[in-house]
Amino acid sequence: MRLGSNFGAFLDPVADKLMVATTLVLLCTRPLEVAMFGQVPWLMAVPSVAIIGREITMSAVREWAASQDTKLLEAVAVNNLGKWKTATQMAALTILLATRDSSLGGPGILVASGVFFLYISAGLSLWSLAVYIGKISKVLIK
Repeated sequence: MRLGSNFGAFLDPVADKLMVATTLVLLCTRPLEVAMFGQVPWLMAVPSVAIIGREITMSAVREWAASQDTKLLEAVAVNNLGKWKTATQMAALTILLATRDSSLGGPGILVASGVFFLYISAGLSLWSLAVYIGKISKVLIK
């Protein structure tokens, strides 16, 4: 229907971030079991903290940039690295949720691939944060 509003444009990314953060927190409530080590409580927590921290930081930076000049706002515009981050994050969360309490779970390639994608997503999150901070620094130094 191609309907849109300023409020919707604001709320959509906030809702996305809230759903991702909630999913990450819920996935951290029960540690994954790794055959070699037993329960590993930090396995999900480490990438989750990185991803949620990056999202909070970027939301604050984008809000601040919007109150400044146009060049700062352009420096924090969405880029392809962010799209790859989101794609790997959604793949990881889908796999981890699907294997959480179903017959797909347990030790296996699916759970391992979900954790792998989550760590890739966390790495891309931190990398994209560094890229954005670098772009902002260049604008502020000029």
